[in-house]
Amino acid sequence: MLYAQTPAAEKRRLLRERLAAGELLRFPGAFNPLSARLIEQKGFEGVYISGAVLSADLGLPDIGLTTLTEVAGRGQQIARMTELPAIIDADTGFGEPMNVARTIQTLEDAGIAGTHIEDQVNPKRCGHLDGKQVVAENTALKRIRAAVDARRDPNFLIMARTDIRAVEGLGAAIDRAKALVDAGADAIFPEAMRDLAEFEAVAKAVDVPILANMTEFGKSELFAVDALRDAGVQIVIWPVSLLRMAMGAAGRALDTLNDEGHLTGRLGEMQHRADLYDLIDYEAYNHFDQSVFNFQITKE
Repeated sequence: MLYAQTPAAEKRRLLRERLAAGELLRFPGAFNPLSARLIEQKGFEGVYISGAVLSADLGLPDIGLTTLTEVAGRGQQIARMTELPAIIDADTGFGEPMNVARTIQTLEDAGIAGTHIEDQVNPKRCGHLDGKQVVAENTALKRIRAAVDARRDPNFLIMARTDIRAVEGLGAAIDRAKALVDAGADAIFPEAMRDLAEFEAVAKAVDVPILANMTEFGKSELFAVDALRDAGVQIVIWPVSLLRMAMGAAGRALDTLNDEGHLTGRLGEMQHRADLYDLIDYEAYNHFDQSVFNFQITKE
């Protein structure tokens, strides 16, 4: 009832333990707290909170318009509703190295298990769009060092995302990944890899887990989990998939309302009321109410 029972520190410890064991962990993107509960119910290992989704949820493009307060607030709402670890997108860290440091501590306080800081020029662009720019290596390393120095829980996962592949090629991406690990990154997020061989090359070049971003309509082919595991990937995210599915279904429902004036023919596509009540644990709230407010009002 209410929020998750597993403390944030324990979620982080367990995440680190599973990564150290060499497991591949699946992190579908939650677009709200309820979808995070559904991800957990369906047996996944973690929840991803996408910056693109948070921007879209506000009706904004993913170009660095969201603030730390908005991101951390939404991240807390999502993370506290699931027993799973949540990894959140922190873009470029919301400013200079000192801002990055504050970002890390704010996300720790929000109950997040880990985050990634990227090396794009601020304001950033969606990782699968053309025209991206990346900062000089020294600036990228300062961001990661600031993040590592700022964290208070050593199990809080600090990932370094690099977008340099699309700008300078795979060799530059591997060189930067190595430098980011040397700066203290716990994992590497190589954005917009072209094929499995590129993922494998990055995985072989560093001694930390790497993350694969399986976002639709982007630069990377949508590889299956088993193929990514074979390429050395340990974390897979599908950042916007559930939002895309939900918005696609919502658009079709609105079209049906316009065409037919009712949704009777689409009832089978909807989450049933009983399933919703099960997902939010309605019965536990009902039991709690009865155990606390068990008096009766009688008339004299």
